[in-house]
Amino acid sequence: MRRLYQKIYLTVIVSLLLVVLGAGALWRRAADQPEARQAFEVAGELAATLLPPADASIERQMRVIKKLARRFRLEIALFDENRNLIAATGPGLPIPPRGQEAGTWIYGPGGPAAVIRLPDKRWLSARTWRRHRHPALGLIIFLGGIALVVGICGYPVVRGLTRRLERLQAGVETLGKGDLMARVKVEGKDEIAQLASSFNDAAARIEELVGAHRLFLANASHELRTPLSRLRLGIELLKEKADPERKAELETDIGELDQLIDEILLASRLDTIRDMEIKEEIDLLALAAEECARYAGCFFDGEAIFVRGDPRLVRRMVRNLLDNAEQHGKPPIRVELQRQGEMAVLDVMDHGPGIPESERRKVFLPFYRSNRQAATKGSGLGLSLIRQIARRHGGDALIAERPDGPNCFRVTLPATGRASKH
Repeated sequence: MRRLYQKIYLTVIVSLLLVVLGAGALWRRAADQPEARQAFEVAGELAATLLPPADASIERQMRVIKKLARRFRLEIALFDENRNLIAATGPGLPIPPRGQEAGTWIYGPGGPAAVIRLPDKRWLSARTWRRHRHPALGLIIFLGGIALVVGICGYPVVRGLTRRLERLQAGVETLGKGDLMARVKVEGKDEIAQLASSFNDAAARIEELVGAHRLFLANASHELRTPLSRLRLGIELLKEKADPERKAELETDIGELDQLIDEILLASRLDTIRDMEIKEEIDLLALAAEECARYAGCFFDGEAIFVRGDPRLVRRMVRNLLDNAEQHGKPPIRVELQRQGEMAVLDVMDHGPGIPESERRKVFLPFYRSNRQAATKGSGLGLSLIRQIARRHGGDALIAERPDGPNCFRVTLPATGRASKH
């Protein structure tokens, strides 16, 4: 399997090689362009002014050729119209090719040579003494050097980039194997660093959820054990004597167990859903009034406010608030519904001892019970469900401070429509 860093690195190298080859090809073609032909024509005109005429003696032409060769440090060969050698200062200079009617570059073992057509139809072939490399070859070597430097310098960068991805992959695999404490080091400030940070946040959230789930199951098993033990004892006693009072207690225990299972299932479902399955317009005033009518010593006052959500969950939330006030508080119970800005605020107040400041955040945890609640009935899921339902509807649940001093549980939900005084 080819690694990612190898793919990135090879892509960079191949791209540079293509640039080098493309530059060489363009340079090679440049000699055939009109601008290059014009340059050869200008060079021919200048050379003709320095050379003797075509009908001059060979000795004279030879002297001038040698003089020009020393002066310009060139190897020069002069050919007649039929490409026969007249004079030369060095061996191996190329003969003008047949069919060539204009100046050009000729590439050979001795290096590139310029072949120039003179106005009197003679040919001049010249190249430097130092046998310079062809300009295209020099460009290719130059660009090749750049490619080599980029390749050497780019390897650590590419390897460092992919090494961070490999560490992230290792972290994902470790998390997948069950190590919920797996984290990766966040390096840099680029997209990979953001990905590593997101992975760490997700891993922390998963660890938190799994830990809460484990705690939830442990507490659930503990809560289920109590009514089951009572049921087992009651059944044993019924074998001996069918006592009506014992039957009533069994029915109570069965009802408590059924309620606990229902709350556990509801809490689990709320943990898994992201969006509400049912979104209806709910008359919160009417719903709260109906629920308050089920409790003796409960007084309700409020204004008409509508919210959107699941009517069954909202009703369950209001009922849990009232159950909590009845079981753990003291009458009378007072319920107020009012609108504050864009939020519907539902306050359920009782005259119980209140919740200590140190426990106000804990009471919304699943199965949490304070010392004063240890002897009372209940599963410990009521307040947790209230907060879950409120948050699933875009609101929240908290313990509020009231100027008149009663114990107050407050739920806020996004309101819709207009409120009118009841």
